[in-house]
Amino acid sequence: VISGCGKKKTPPIKKVSDLGIAAVQGNDYALNTIKAVEALGGMETFVGKNAKVAILANPQRNNPGTYTKPQILQAVVQMCKEAGADEIACISQLPLQNWQATGLKQIVDDEGIELIIVDRKDNSQFKTMPITRGVALKEAEIMKPLFDCDVFIDMPVTKDHAGNKFTGTMKNLMGLSSGSTNRSFHKKGWQTEINAIDHLDQCIADLNTIITPDLCITDATEIITTNGPFGPGELIKPQKVVAGTDRIAMDAYCCKLWGLKPEDILHINKGFAHGLGEIDAAKVKINEMSV
Repeated sequence: VISGCGKKKTPPIKKVSDLGIAAVQGNDYALNTIKAVEALGGMETFVGKNAKVAILANPQRNNPGTYTKPQILQAVVQMCKEAGADEIACISQLPLQNWQATGLKQIVDDEGIELIIVDRKDNSQFKTMPITRGVALKEAEIMKPLFDCDVFIDMPVTKDHAGNKFTGTMKNLMGLSSGSTNRSFHKKGWQTEINAIDHLDQCIADLNTIITPDLCITDATEIITTNGPFGPGELIKPQKVVAGTDRIAMDAYCCKLWGLKPEDILHINKGFAHGLGEIDAAKVKINEMSV
């Protein structure tokens, strides 16, 4: 399992059940992010001195509700620096113009961190990993920069998706796998046919069995509830940032923000079946606050 490979001095991570999740609401998205991570024990819980940190934000489009907010990325980067990180890089397969159009490249430049853009068509930039627990997906090509990090932070935006209706922490990890791997997720009819949608969701859950983020921070400040993942779409503004290590609990929480039921989202259920987290909110420590 790839999990912030821990080559340098990284602190022990508490059990998922101990940390729970934190959801902070307010119109200062940087402050929301800081308070959410503080509720989990602070960034030093996840990032040790001299650690090399890889961040997977989502700059998919610049339509409202389709990309990780720059303020959230900046808060995370600054907290990593304060915790003693030696190197911080955003890793991506999306082109530079996406980073520029969303304002995320400006944060990279302002904070003096690295932006590593991998060519999704260049197989030499990926490492093939077996998925021993995979039901539909038996192997995946994962971008090599992930293997160089000590700490991996997953930073999705939660929103609508044309096929499986919901994207969050679990689906964001498709941003780490090659174009050929991701194409195998999408069978004919992946937007409309139940078997093809089931296959897509199973592949997402299977991929998550080999990649375990050390920390997830979800942008739920603005959510497109239609025409995802690219938008533009109908927009709601919960103004929340959600942090935690339990991907199932976080995605279950976020889908409820716009009236979805976790039990109706196939990859959340399949991830729960894989033992990746807790789907029952009654069994999760949820720290909600407003700032």
